[in-house]
Amino acid sequence: MAEIDSQLADDCIHLGRFQLCHLMVMNDRNFPWYILVPDRIDIREIYQLTSDDRQQLLDESCLLSEFLMREFEGEKLNIAALGNQVPQLHLHHIVRYENDPAWPTPIWGKQAPIPYTDEALAEIRSLFALAGLTGFETHLDG
Repeated sequence: MAEIDSQLADDCIHLGRFQLCHLMVMNDRNFPWYILVPDRIDIREIYQLTSDDRQQLLDESCLLSEFLMREFEGEKLNIAALGNQVPQLHLHHIVRYENDPAWPTPIWGKQAPIPYTDEALAEIRSLFALAGLTGFETHLDG
């Protein structure tokens, strides 16, 4: 099992995992912002994954994307694997709205993060626990 980069671990909350990826939520209530982190050692880029892992990543990303857009009723979903500050491969999934504080520009650096309260985080955990996403297992520890 690959260790999650310390920056991701500091900035995010682990929600659970799919067959390939850990699912994390960015600890910032400004945006519905979720991150998939493939459980592979020393992978920085998608092309470095095996063919099967690339397909699994795409499947998990699509499953998560469809769920996020249905649940949060977004107008756009931004998906990115930047890695400029965190080298470990991770895929951002950010639900966007035309009235969000950063629209239409990227969200990075636009607003100070607002951390989730324990209650809001419990709601997110419950949302994913009850979602019935294929292959997803909830991580119950805080």
